[in-house]
Amino acid sequence: MKWISLLGATGSIGTQTLDVIRNHPDDFKLAAFSAGRNIDGAKKIIREFQPEFVSVAEKAGCDRLRTEFGSAVTFGHGEEGLVEAAVYPKADMLVNAVLGSVGLLPTLQAIEAGKTIAIANKETLVTAGHLVMEEARRHQVDILPIDSEHAAIFQCLQGENKDEVKRLIITASGGSFRDLSREELAHVMVKDALNHPNWSMGAKITIDSATMMNKGLEVIEAHWLFDLPFEQIDTILHRESIVHSLVEFRDNSVKAQLGTPDMRIPIQYALSYPNRMALPGSNRLDLAEIGQLHFQKMDKARFYCLKLAYEAGKIGGSMPTVLNAANEAAVTAFLEEKIPFLRIEQLIEKALARHNGIKHPDLETIQSIDAETRSFVRSLISF
Repeated sequence: MKWISLLGATGSIGTQTLDVIRNHPDDFKLAAFSAGRNIDGAKKIIREFQPEFVSVAEKAGCDRLRTEFGSAVTFGHGEEGLVEAAVYPKADMLVNAVLGSVGLLPTLQAIEAGKTIAIANKETLVTAGHLVMEEARRHQVDILPIDSEHAAIFQCLQGENKDEVKRLIITASGGSFRDLSREELAHVMVKDALNHPNWSMGAKITIDSATMMNKGLEVIEAHWLFDLPFEQIDTILHRESIVHSLVEFRDNSVKAQLGTPDMRIPIQYALSYPNRMALPGSNRLDLAEIGQLHFQKMDKARFYCLKLAYEAGKIGGSMPTVLNAANEAAVTAFLEEKIPFLRIEQLIEKALARHNGIKHPDLETIQSIDAETRSFVRSLISF
């Protein structure tokens, strides 16, 4: 039996994690979870999974839940509650599925508490990968990737010598606007951007997929997870989202991990690692039925956010913190229909250009830079 603490339980990855737990009641139990502002969603999870601790964003929501469930469950709220859920003593593993850099502090605290980390919150590693991986090594804690691309690379590397890896090849669907020109992108609307061709995801990550920033963040995340330089991490456009990523070795052989676009597969692999389990309700991959798989070179002039991510990652230090914070602020503005689509990349570029990088920032410095960058981007939006 493995006890799970789940941050972001009502989001896309969170609900699919709950589905995995639901399908294997003798193997996994939910010890604690966070649910942001989705109080009704939290109530349903409490009734079904009977966790011991629950955290929500605000005290008012916490009070509502406490009134309904009494002392049967312990409740918390805010950042303190998020951390308490992450380090909950009964939990063996933290599944970090929250959105944005809010996942950083709970992850660091859970590492210090000796929890295995299953991470779907890429912003944690983008914002402070050096701190996270240093702490993981110091406390001998495993960081297991949930993103389908990183889970694919992780599986391809099983039984292999990392020194024999020539490069990682991360696949990208191209997102909602993969067939549009730069000129056509100037006129796209929020509802169009949220219509992803392959995956069902939350709003922010769907926009990141459309700008290709999602792939840029994954490149930076892969750098930290697999300890390889950016020169050995490539991206390739793959429309079908069947090949989730590839690893090329020094003898020019290539291993790929394939599967249907179902996030429960990498989630379950992280929860059950190093073993595999049956996955009820998942469709088998039928290559004969698919017939063809398509691949295309990535155009960084077309997908400018990917270019910015590579540049920020190579500079390192505090620059990826700025990249992520500026992107989050700009995407929020786009979703609120305050800026056009191409303005996202322009705001990110302005934030990066004005920042004087810090080589090895500590947590306090990272948090300060994150907050200052968001404020700067919002100031540009207000004009």
